[in-house]
Amino acid sequence: MDIKKEVGQLVKKYKTNDPYEIAKAMGIVVRHVPLGKILGYHTRQCRVSIIHINESASAEQQIFTCCHEIGHAILHPEVNTPFLKSSTYFSNDKIELEANEFAVELLFSQEVGHSITINEATEQYGVPEQLLVKKFYA
Repeated sequence: MDIKKEVGQLVKKYKTNDPYEIAKAMGIVVRHVPLGKILGYHTRQCRVSIIHINESASAEQQIFTCCHEIGHAILHPEVNTPFLKSSTYFSNDKIELEANEFAVELLFSQEVGHSITINEATEQYGVPEQLLVKKFYA
């Protein structure tokens, strides 16, 4: 699957790269709940996708987590994702890497004329530089 193309079509369809607006338009339930050290996870119950986001995470971490979990909802809809650990977004697990790539593509989407800078991604959103290498230097 071409993740960049998938994100481009998604942003074009919903005319936004705001993960909360996209989730709402797609019928994905987003819950902000206490999760301890977990940033978030995606489940699917009775054919309904649910994104659980740690209410204690920073606003930027919550946005990135929502993007990541939408990636799971789209790319891996039947998989109840393993918990996203608070210490890192970087994982060698294929589905986690794909969801991370999806999140970075969505955050940096230019389809709607609004995107964030590399500096914002690393400092405010906590996106590790390793995730940005593929996007900007590959």
